[in-house]
Amino acid sequence: MKSKIKVIITGSTGMVGEGVLQECITNQKVEKILLINRKSSGYTHPKIEEIIQADLSDISVVSEKIKGYDACYFCLGVSSVGMKEEDYKKVTYDLTLRFAKTLALVNPGMTFCYVSGGGTDSSEKGKQMWARIKGKTENDLMKLSLDAYNFRPAFMKPTAGAKNVKGFYKFINAIYPFLRLFSTTYFLTLEEVGKAMINASLGGFSKRILEVKDISQLSQKQYS
Repeated sequence: MKSKIKVIITGSTGMVGEGVLQECITNQKVEKILLINRKSSGYTHPKIEEIIQADLSDISVVSEKIKGYDACYFCLGVSSVGMKEEDYKKVTYDLTLRFAKTLALVNPGMTFCYVSGGGTDSSEKGKQMWARIKGKTENDLMKLSLDAYNFRPAFMKPTAGAKNVKGFYKFINAIYPFLRLFSTTYFLTLEEVGKAMINASLGGFSKRILEVKDISQLSQKQYS
């Protein structure tokens, strides 16, 4: 079990990645944060270093800067709406695997938390294009020399002060207390997602694919 961790975060210019970043900033178990983004996150903090990298599918050019990190929280992703399967695969499967393979070479055994999604298809044979590709991504990440965990959240409540919140999630935010009372199967906070990733990095977890209830359970672990 680790006492302190150094983490890499992708996608911190989006809602999920920003929420995970916010938790890493406030969590005393996280001592250093490396952001790898296509554009600046706008966050500054003594813990944070940021690399602006136009092509996230090839991070070998910054291999020296990513050495010595304990975990990567891969929160980068796009909606499949209106996308052809080939294009969606390039920005979901291809990019993620290339990124992860470089990390596996530089920091073998590091924790890799991948934000997938509820309804992901592990069989890779279902009717939904996005679910098949996400399933293949999960499956192939678990074949690498990484301690990989696949997170399948559904609806998530943004953390207070978040800048990258879309209109739909502003509505979810307003009615979240009622939704959470109604069902714990679909609704999480991004604080819980961030805490669960940190806890997976500190002490591991019994499952490699984490549904909403697993994420909530893992977020509640306490490490002294």
